[in-house]
Amino acid sequence: MNISAASKLVGLPVKTVRYYSEIGLVEASSRSDAGYRIYNDMAVRKLMFIRRSRSFGFTIEECRELLSLYQDQGRSSAQVKLIASKRLAEIEIKQLELQSLHKELAHLVKACRGDHRPDCPIIDYLG
Repeated sequence: MNISAASKLVGLPVKTVRYYSEIGLVEASSRSDAGYRIYNDMAVRKLMFIRRSRSFGFTIEECRELLSLYQDQGRSSAQVKLIASKRLAEIEIKQLELQSLHKELAHLVKACRGDHRPDCPIIDYLG
């Protein structure tokens, strides 16, 4: 299938599919006589794999490593788990940071009267 059909099928913009191709994450299986990229089922599966990996926040390099493991029938699941565990720890740290920000901002919002007077604890804190 052409790049447009492949991108629709996996839910990625054409520009992203081209980028993934340019950086060597996935390759078109061939080119049409007119020079258009043609993607076979395996290439589409790889694109879906990459899209799902990116949705978890894996970096391009982590996607490259995961994709390599995906294609390696002799892989160890321990390698995959290590990469996923690292990402999970990063997400947990981000959650804690967001919870802290939420608590702090909620306190400031509660402290602000929200009336027509100029004094505001939110502005005071930010200043």
